Amino acid sequence: MKERIINALESYQEEPVGIDTLKAKMNITDSDEIVTFMKTLNGLIEEARVIESNQNNVQLIEHTNYMTGKLDLKEKGFGFLIPDDVKEEDVFIPADNINGAMNKDHVLVYVTDFSYGARQEGHVKKVLDRNIKTLVGVVYFKRNKPFINPDDKTIKKTVVISQKGLKNASKDDVVHAKITNYDDQGKIRVEVIDILGNKDDVGINTLSKIIQFDIDPVFPDKVIKSAKGFDEVSDADLEGRKDLRNEKIVTIDGDNAKDFDDAIHVKQLDNGHFKLGVHIADVSYYVTQNSILDEEAYKRGTSIYLPDRVIPMLPEHLSNGICSLKPDIDRLTITCDMEINESGEVVKYDIYPSVIHSYARMTYTKVNKILNGDKGLSKDYATLVDDFHLMQVIADILRRHRNKNGSVNFDTKEASFAFDNDGHVSDVYVNERGDSERIIEEFMLKANQVIAEHVFWMDLPFIYRVHDKPKPEKLQRLIALSNALGYQVRGGKEISHRELQRLHNKVEGTDAEMGVNMLMLRSMQKAIYSAENIGHFGLAFKYYTHFTSPIRRYPDLIVHRLLRKYLFNKEGRIEAINHYDKAMPDIAKHSSETERNAMLLERDVNDMKKAEYMSGYIHEVFEGVITSVTPFGLYVGLENTIEGLVHISNLKDDYYHYDEKMMLLVGERTKTVHKIGEHVQVKVMKVNVKDGEIDFRLLKKR
Repeated sequence: MKERIINALESYQEEPVGIDTLKAKMNITDSDEIVTFMKTLNGLIEEARVIESNQNNVQLIEHTNYMTGKLDLKEKGFGFLIPDDVKEEDVFIPADNINGAMNKDHVLVYVTDFSYGARQEGHVKKVLDRNIKTLVGVVYFKRNKPFINPDDKTIKKTVVISQKGLKNASKDDVVHAKITNYDDQGKIRVEVIDILGNKDDVGINTLSKIIQFDIDPVFPDKVIKSAKGFDEVSDADLEGRKDLRNEKIVTIDGDNAKDFDDAIHVKQLDNGHFKLGVHIADVSYYVTQNSILDEEAYKRGTSIYLPDRVIPMLPEHLSNGICSLKPDIDRLTITCDMEINESGEVVKYDIYPSVIHSYARMTYTKVNKILNGDKGLSKDYATLVDDFHLMQVIADILRRHRNKNGSVNFDTKEASFAFDNDGHVSDVYVNERGDSERIIEEFMLKANQVIAEHVFWMDLPFIYRVHDKPKPEKLQRLIALSNALGYQVRGGKEISHRELQRLHNKVEGTDAEMGVNMLMLRSMQKAIYSAENIGHFGLAFKYYTHFTSPIRRYPDLIVHRLLRKYLFNKEGRIEAINHYDKAMPDIAKHSSETERNAMLLERDVNDMKKAEYMSGYIHEVFEGVITSVTPFGLYVGLENTIEGLVHISNLKDDYYHYDEKMMLLVGERTKTVHKIGEHVQVKVMKVNVKDGEIDFRLLKKR
């Protein structure tokens, strides 16, 4: 009946229909069938698959201005809808339109049109499901009664806990608590699940944030036990694999990396072309479909990299052990061999299962020094020096080919953190990227393209990494602001890859770079995983997937699994096609959601650590650049990527008005203008470590 109702409503497209008319169209006359029809329709309305108007007309939600998703509520009361359809952009929900919903609730929202240069706005119409089942906070007592002050500052209700539910927690303990009841008196009742530590413990803010994002930092015992079932590579494991153990294959990773899932080797061919071999850990050989390890990897979706810890997707015995391409030991891989011509085109390729014996574990730092002529390291790695220089030649060719097609290179600054012996942040600095990082990036991009295009033409279920073109409404502010800053942008409702690339290249190295690049990123759609291939707009690729990191990303693991079914042993190929034809949209959606959750956690923890560092510099003066202008103030970025807010209330010299179109603050009396890209001097006034907030005062323009 559900399918019949949906099919019948589909025929009406954007036209709402009365329930009696729908019933007649479906030829439902029998009394029992009418009861089933009404129960099913009401169920569809309850789950917001169907929308019912005040006039009792009904319509499929996709044909309306309604949208469902998770509410990302902010402390100041406003929020954003993160749509269930990951292809959709977030929707801004003003505080007056929250309608009693709480952070992470699954809600039904009515979406209005775009305002100029801004995102869509919406109004929460209904809470479909209360998604906060637990919370993290600090225990306190009032009149000898225990309460919890939640870390999630969007929770404005009083959190009450009974003495029995306290479970031996004491004042100032940070606890993880289960919500037992939302009562009618505006209170939340909870009981303690776990005591995480004291509020003054080092690292407690990070741990509480991890729990708050519903991420388990510890693997279940059964998962760890399953991972320990794999020891070393045996002769039986080599059956059907190409033996590459005599090739000069190396890994190049960060200094502190332990999970090496990609290795490379290069050669100059007699015809003037280049051979590039990309060898990726064959994680799918160990993590098989529907196994305990597979279920855990799917749930986590991705590894999470925080300043002071890593939360891996797979247990350490796999990620740092049997699946890590360590030197001088046999490891199972899937190889993508490519022959590349002088123009950067792949003229021939091969994809196959293999076994390698890594020649050396190299780091970005060492390879960069060798490429820059370090004599000591060049002597230590004399047998590899020519290979590294050849890698650089090939990477430059691939980059030029990519740039020619309009690919935009957002080489954004990333922060790195140093810690003292007590675990406190002692320094925040820019993670400088060198030639070796760019070499690996180009090689992985090319391998991902080749794999995606190969399977695309097989016309079989697959998971792609896609990036839709920007929506016209999102481009208006970028074009207006760039033109105002003197960077002419040609475009209207659409803008080409090359025009964005040209703008990016023009602002590179200028004071406006950070602000314009940020606005450019915000004007674009989110890159997501999808069962449908629509290409990758930002990279200007027609075919793209994620193949090169199966230790830390679930989609890459799926790609490997499909390559095994489609290309290698082909056993169970038909079953795999039938399964993934139905399952892939959900896998892609879940992978996109876990990626986003990890990204938000990483951002929040980075902000906390930056705030912790700046807490040691209260009233100190810094030089910075205005990176963003908002109705409530100026964001100022420092050289080390730290960003703080000069609130509009602290601009004491005038009363300022916000020019939304040009992203300016303009003084009413003095006509002083504050805009993106201006050099300023600021003083650190206040820091909120737990919320990752830094307040500056503007001293003067430079």
